[in-house]
Amino acid sequence: MTTVSRLILAGVLVIAGWGKIGTPVLSVEAVKAYQLLPDPVATAVGYGLPILEIVVGILLIVGLLTRVAGIASALLMLAFVIGIASVWARGLRIDCGCFGGGGQLAAGEEPSYLIDILRDFGLFALGVIIAWFPPGRFALDSALGLTPGRDSGRHDDDPESDDEELREGEDD
Repeated sequence: MTTVSRLILAGVLVIAGWGKIGTPVLSVEAVKAYQLLPDPVATAVGYGLPILEIVVGILLIVGLLTRVAGIASALLMLAFVIGIASVWARGLRIDCGCFGGGGQLAAGEEPSYLIDILRDFGLFALGVIIAWFPPGRFALDSALGLTPGRDSGRHDDDPESDDEELREGEDD
C-alpha cells in the first residue's frame, strides 16, 4: 500500500514540478494569482516550488527519506488545498497552476476548484499514508537499513521493556 501511494504521489509531484520548471515566470505568476503572499515571497515560492516538487517526488520514487518526503508532500498538498479553497471563497477566478500555467482565467473559462481540492486532498491522504506506515521493501530506506525491522528488540506495548530500560539507566 505504501509503495503504490509513494509512486502515485511521486508521479504527480514530478509531473507538476516538471511542467513548471521550464517556465519559472509562469510559476511565479501562478503563485501571485492566489494573492496570499507578499510579492517577494510569492516570487521565491514560484521559483522554488517546482524544484521542491521534483526533489520530493524523486525521494518518494526511490524510497529515500520516505517518511520525511511523505510529511513534506502531505504539507504541500494541504497548503494547496487551503490556497485553492481561499481563492474560491474570495471569488477569484484563476487557474491553480498545479501543472504549469496558472494566473487569471480567460473570459469564458470556468475554474475547477472543487475537482482541484478533491484531487489535492486525496494526494494529502497518500502523503499521510506514506508518513504513517513503513516505506515497504521496494524503498531504498529499507534496503539501506534506515527503517527499523519488524522485530527491533523493543516493543512499545511491552511494559517490561520500559522497566528494563529504567533499571539500566539507574546503574549509570
